Amino acid sequence: MDPGGCRLNGGGGSDSQGNGSDGSRAPIGMITLEALESFSEDQLSDSGEEGQALEEDESNRLLHYWQDVARGHQVEVPRDMAEPIHQLTTNNEGTQDRESIPFTLITRKEKCEEVLYEKRHYEKAYWACITVCEKTYEQSICYGFMKLMKYICQQNSTGSYLGLTIPIVTVVRMDDVHHTMSSAVTVAYHLPTHLQAQPPQPYDTDIVVEEWAATIVYTRAFTGPTNEEIILYQINRLAEVLDSPEISMNGSFMVAGYTNPAAPNQQNEIWFIERS
Repeated sequence: MDPGGCRLNGGGGSDSQGNGSDGSRAPIGMITLEALESFSEDQLSDSGEEGQALEEDESNRLLHYWQDVARGHQVEVPRDMAEPIHQLTTNNEGTQDRESIPFTLITRKEKCEEVLYEKRHYEKAYWACITVCEKTYEQSICYGFMKLMKYICQQNSTGSYLGLTIPIVTVVRMDDVHHTMSSAVTVAYHLPTHLQAQPPQPYDTDIVVEEWAATIVYTRAFTGPTNEEIILYQINRLAEVLDSPEISMNGSFMVAGYTNPAAPNQQNEIWFIERS
């Protein structure tokens, strides 16, 4: 679980202060796998585009909805995303469950009924990852997710829909003093259990399927959006509560997302990797 280009590095617990914590910035929306997977016809009707939607087929309606959302965040959703968006929506509206990435809980540290962090063991596994460098952190995440969506939705050597797993993780890279994040991020998707023995290969050469070694992860949970300011805050919060922060404080960390980022209480974690 320590690949070269898709390096895991992070940890979390449970922090109710995660939704900005200092309240300094409004949430920044992002288009992610979870957002598209949780999309419903009711949401489309509520978007104010109902009249136009009635004249288009389902795939185009979904595409236009997410194109409108993306424009507000300077992200373009190309026309060829219509089918992946439609497949994710169709396959996950109550017909298929999202598989949780398995782990073994080693220990949990609590204080005043708050979980400060958890220490977990993750087995070695195959992940599909892509590194993207756009002008902003949010743009990099969006474009990375869209690439992975195509891989999950038939643009792979099996030609079939692979299924969603949670969390979807992003590797964030920092400067030496952990004050600034790079706009280059690695977005990673854990392959479902039934595909681990023979991982489907991507058509997109930018996506790499790698086996990550088994590792110990320190995790701290938080709720709210995952913009740059909040991630920096959460990284520092986890470092503060760890008994031995030096085991994990280096140049990269991970953000794990479990829920639709459009939800009022998004569920996320910061992950640190224990270094031997």
